[in-house]
Amino acid sequence: MRETAREEAENPRIDYGIIFSVMMLALIGLASIYVAAVHDKSTTNVTRTVAVQILWYAIGIAIVAIVMQFDSEQLWRVAPLAYGVGIILLVAVLFLYSRSYYVNTGAKSWFALGPFTFQPSEVMKPAFILMLARVVMTHNNEYPVHQVQSDLILIGKLAAWTLPVAILLELQHDFGTMLVFFAIVGGVMLVSGVTWKILVPLFSFILVIGGTAITFVATSWGRTILGHIGFESYQFSRIDTWLHPANDTSNSGYQLWQSMKAIGSGQIMGKGFNHTEVYVPVRESDMIFSVIGENFGFIGSTILILLYFLLIYQMIRVTFDTKNEFYAYISTGVIMMILFHTFENIGMNIGLLPLTGIPLPFISQGGSALIGNLIGVGLVMSMRFHHKSYMFSSDSEAFN
Repeated sequence: MRETAREEAENPRIDYGIIFSVMMLALIGLASIYVAAVHDKSTTNVTRTVAVQILWYAIGIAIVAIVMQFDSEQLWRVAPLAYGVGIILLVAVLFLYSRSYYVNTGAKSWFALGPFTFQPSEVMKPAFILMLARVVMTHNNEYPVHQVQSDLILIGKLAAWTLPVAILLELQHDFGTMLVFFAIVGGVMLVSGVTWKILVPLFSFILVIGGTAITFVATSWGRTILGHIGFESYQFSRIDTWLHPANDTSNSGYQLWQSMKAIGSGQIMGKGFNHTEVYVPVRESDMIFSVIGENFGFIGSTILILLYFLLIYQMIRVTFDTKNEFYAYISTGVIMMILFHTFENIGMNIGLLPLTGIPLPFISQGGSALIGNLIGVGLVMSMRFHHKSYMFSSDSEAFN
């Protein structure tokens, strides 16, 4: 009994480091949403806006507590079901999408339930991560020695599970969310054991394609070609705004220009809490980082980024401590999801990356993204909670 208690004290089942990081991000998020709501003329009830976000956090915490009860065997079995439900929701939203959101954003990616909205692609992300982890684990059991031929088969499997999601997101006109799924696939592929003989040419090809697309945007004939293969006018506008933010500061580039002005005006120390002078549209969600930059300056923004690094560090440490290969793929997917969200959101707020409508994890207003990220946190915390070190290679029957 004493030995068990000592082990529990030294290695607690609850990872308080992750809880601390998420709690601090939540507090920053609630304070930032309050500031954005106070200075937004369209917000009629500031208290309600903050209370709704707190409610989403309460729901998310309850879901984390539930997800933590699933050990690796149960997650293994639930992965196909979660993926299937996610696909059904992505199909359903194409027919039951919010008409008002479609008019405002051009995306068919939101359900409207009375005053509440819900984006199914956000909760699809953790389900997708579970499925990819299972696919990689199954493949590596079948092909324990990595060779070019077997690794190409694995890439084909990952592409097959990703393609339906990509097609549905394209039909929803949600390119930004699609990029998150691609980042998850890329991260899982990197740790899956695929040889660098494949990875280097593959990622080089992707970079060339991206660079070529940007080059095409700069020419009229290039835009014609991209238009024929599915690029929309709003996507061209976002790239133009990114490449030349000062060219149209009163129309398509207004949001980015105002965000950059707000962040720059915060300077080193910021103007202080709730001292906002620069108006930024949609500040409470996509542009929430501009609130932090203006109110708390470079110092506050740096602290926020360090909190994200601390959260990711805690997740990586849990993965190494538990020594479970299936968990390793899950945590990689979760880390890539949070990392890409953070990198893209902050990057687009300061003009380094194009505007994509991706929220800042645990900070931006909205329940769908918050729930999806908290499910990811719950998956990682379940590793510490169960702390099992299954040897998949020698006991794979338990996961079939």
